[in-house]
Amino acid sequence: MTPIKFPYVLLSNNFIFNNLMKIFKFGGASVKDAEGVKNVSMVLESQGFSKCLLVISAMGKTTNELEKVVELYFKKDNYQTEIENIKQKHIEIAEGLFPEDHPVFAEINVFFDDIDSFLRRNKSPNYNFVYDQVVSCGEMISTKIVSEYLNEIQFTNQWLDARDYVKTDNSYREGVVDWSKTEEFISTLNPEICYVTQGFIGSDDNNFTVTLGREGSDYSAAIFAYCLNADAMTIWKDVPGVMTGDPRKFNDVTLLSNISYEEAIEMAYYGASVIHPKTLQPLQQKNIPFYVKSFVDPTKEGTKVGASDKNQSEESYILKENQTLLKISTRDFSFIAEDHMSLIFGYLSKYKIKVSLMQNSAISLALCLEDKFNTIDELNEELQKIFKTEVVKNVSLFTVRNAKMDKIDKFYQQKSVLLEQISKNTLQMVTQ
Repeated sequence: MTPIKFPYVLLSNNFIFNNLMKIFKFGGASVKDAEGVKNVSMVLESQGFSKCLLVISAMGKTTNELEKVVELYFKKDNYQTEIENIKQKHIEIAEGLFPEDHPVFAEINVFFDDIDSFLRRNKSPNYNFVYDQVVSCGEMISTKIVSEYLNEIQFTNQWLDARDYVKTDNSYREGVVDWSKTEEFISTLNPEICYVTQGFIGSDDNNFTVTLGREGSDYSAAIFAYCLNADAMTIWKDVPGVMTGDPRKFNDVTLLSNISYEEAIEMAYYGASVIHPKTLQPLQQKNIPFYVKSFVDPTKEGTKVGASDKNQSEESYILKENQTLLKISTRDFSFIAEDHMSLIFGYLSKYKIKVSLMQNSAISLALCLEDKFNTIDELNEELQKIFKTEVVKNVSLFTVRNAKMDKIDKFYQQKSVLLEQISKNTLQMVTQ
């Protein structure tokens, strides 16, 4: 796993963290409707609404719906109807929160008019660029509604455009943070007041919107926490905390009340959906405690991630679906040498395909891949010019952390295993 490069921070012995802020992140499920937004205010009331910055995701399934708008646009299909449907959903949510003459309704209309206007005048054929300009609007609209509602009920806050603070390169849909500029801008915020801002988005040197990768709102929260030297960061989920497995996929899972940064990073890397893979490293760099708690019952302790003598190492289960298994071998049965590996990984980088698991022998290389940008066929076409390849799509990567090695036979039952790997206390298998 490639480490994130952070600016070097030297803290003198007399350095004092004054006015420490708390960072709260609320995902799409927590603000999917008017009742959800009202519940956010109750969560904040339970935590103490002062000196905090809220990072809010797009409401419900808005990101998926805006992705469909982009797809229809490039197919030259009727995307306007989809935009209107999404707008109506947001208006309905606002109607459950505000009086009918509230200015937020005009702002919602402006946001959606801007989407339509951008698509009408856009000349760029770059799918990823267009994606970022359109899909990012979900966060903009969501945060405006939440911010206005909180002010309406006397939870005073200031709305921020995250693009003015989180600066990136122009790697659309997978922006790389410019930590020096980002820290410079975020450090100007007043720690005495509360803010509401967006997750998932930043901007490049030309002030075009750049998203930080799917599900990147957790990462946004960590960026703000790092740059503000936050007291703590809490992500509010519809689950009690970090579990030993996704309760929707596994039986008899339990809550992990305390885990280390390292364990959380490993779980995220292997595909634990409750934690975004990039979130932990900024927090670990400054030893900022990270909590995963339930917005359904905010009084429960949830999970604490950080340095502690209470940290657990329980057997945990992670299922990463929609993977692709790619097997590569030389055509003349010669060794897979260093120059071959360099070429293969160069292509993986070119097509933005991530490796979830790798296993190599003298004459072959097997890769379990995450194809977020749907470029696996293009990659395979390039590789077939030199290598013999075999592609198996729609496989799953099943990982057991802290596995009890004397009892692993049970994991093989009723599974078609295409690839397996055991290292220390971790068992991984690619299954169909």
